[in-house]
Amino acid sequence: MTLETHQAGTLKHTLYKVIFESDTNAGRTFDRILIYFILLSLVVVMLDSVQSISDRYHSILSFLEWSFTLIFTAEYIARLYCAQDRKKYALSFFGIIDLIAVLPTYLALFFPELHALIDVRVLRLLRIFRIFKLTGFLSEYTHLANALAASRRKILVFLSVVLMVVMVMGTLMYVVEGPEHGFTSIPISIYWAITTMTTVGFGDITPKTDLGKFIASTMMLMGWGTLAVPTGIVTSEMTIRRHKLDTGNMTCPNCMANDLTIGDKYCSRCGSNLPSERSS
Repeated sequence: MTLETHQAGTLKHTLYKVIFESDTNAGRTFDRILIYFILLSLVVVMLDSVQSISDRYHSILSFLEWSFTLIFTAEYIARLYCAQDRKKYALSFFGIIDLIAVLPTYLALFFPELHALIDVRVLRLLRIFRIFKLTGFLSEYTHLANALAASRRKILVFLSVVLMVVMVMGTLMYVVEGPEHGFTSIPISIYWAITTMTTVGFGDITPKTDLGKFIASTMMLMGWGTLAVPTGIVTSEMTIRRHKLDTGNMTCPNCMANDLTIGDKYCSRCGSNLPSERSS
């Protein structure tokens, strides 16, 4: 191995530990700095959407936006450079989010006059997706995502029951109230049933008959109970996983899975060997 190859390998390994590992001092510092940049860039995007502020401070906001774009571009290139499987990272959820975080600014340079885009603000507002970059640095997001994934079958069953209820109740209200009271079709009546069961109640469609009001009252009471069900399912799954998982955070160098626990020998997603010793 030549000196240049060894140095390149050492640099790549060092970058990997700083960028992808969050259980080292350097990794934690990198994550904190990047989180601050993400939050500040979101503030710039929101301020730029206020017309009076944008007109007055356009040059400053534009400078800050380009500064953040260049920072995130350098970060994306560094992640591609040190990732062991660059294609897998580029096509992963976080890889796509990292790309979306920088792409709109560059696209706005080349397509500022396309009427098909309605306005260049369509591209600029895509920068708000940078907020999803935060999910890569907080382990709580991973635990919540895993709990949702583990609960998906129970939640789907629950949603199917809710769907049947709103279809039946919506159809019933269509028969009871009829078009003269705003329930002009079964889909409109199902829309009313959904807004009523979720306790939103826009008030654009309201029952007028006594029987209709009784059905609406029943739907409202049912809504209180149904809203708590998915919360209970996910919370229960999170409690179970909290007892099983250690709070330590490891990242697989092969598939970039970051929900692994310290002490694991193999990645639960791709089966790759995990390093036994961690640097602090």
